[in-house]
Amino acid sequence: MRILSSLTRAAALGVAAVLAATALTGCGDDASGASADNPYGLLQPGVLRAGTLTDAPPNVYLKDGRFTGFDNDLLTAVAAKVGLKVEFVGTDFSALLSQVNNRKFDVGSSSITITEARRKTVDFGNGYDFGHFGLDVPAGSSITGFDQLAGKRVVVVQGTVQDDYATGEGLDPVRVPDYNGAINQLKAGTADAWIAPAEIGDKSAADSGGKITVAAKLLSPAPTAYAFAKGNDKLREALDKGLDEVIADGTWSRLQAQYYPGRPIPADFKPGSGTVAVPSASATS
Repeated sequence: MRILSSLTRAAALGVAAVLAATALTGCGDDASGASADNPYGLLQPGVLRAGTLTDAPPNVYLKDGRFTGFDNDLLTAVAAKVGLKVEFVGTDFSALLSQVNNRKFDVGSSSITITEARRKTVDFGNGYDFGHFGLDVPAGSSITGFDQLAGKRVVVVQGTVQDDYATGEGLDPVRVPDYNGAINQLKAGTADAWIAPAEIGDKSAADSGGKITVAAKLLSPAPTAYAFAKGNDKLREALDKGLDEVIADGTWSRLQAQYYPGRPIPADFKPGSGTVAVPSASATS
């Protein structure tokens, strides 16, 4: 009887161990977020939650309460190819990449230039745009080029590739959390120059009422891309495929013409996978 009782207890413990292991495995699957009705492990099935900015036209910004701009309109079109709707949420650029990797957002959309340092935090999709650095200065400034910034009070948005550039050039820049902060410093005369994404710098100067001018531009060293949490390969690959589809159907070219009229595209820049023919904007209108 004692032997039988011991065997019964051992069997019970074995069943309990199996059940516990099964429960843990189930929790692991739930934590990943992937399931039959949510194959990309999104925070909400069918909805792509995108972290973006509110103050960086024409790339990403709010207009009449709606998130828009080249990057965001393109992402909406790309997501539609995968059968997803996009929910945009405003944040600061300095926090965006960590928020993406911590799964607060499914994707980051903010003209994010690919760098090796950023690859340590997030994964990137295929490049969808190129860019230039713009050098904005107060009206009447004697600064005409990037080679004249030594010893000047140069403002940058914290965590941007412009921040990286300024630091690499030994400029000891003044860091602000957003583009409005940089614009206000120029208008107030508390900064000598702002290194900005060129398109945003152009728009800011045009909207400044003559208080800000664009002194120079410099080609950015790498393309911009959407950011994904490390290891979120299914979502990244799906949106890369969707990006190629909106390039092929002319949406990419149409949005380029809409948001960057007259901007020449470098001959060696190939958006997406680089394997898709890019129709001209006139051919898609």
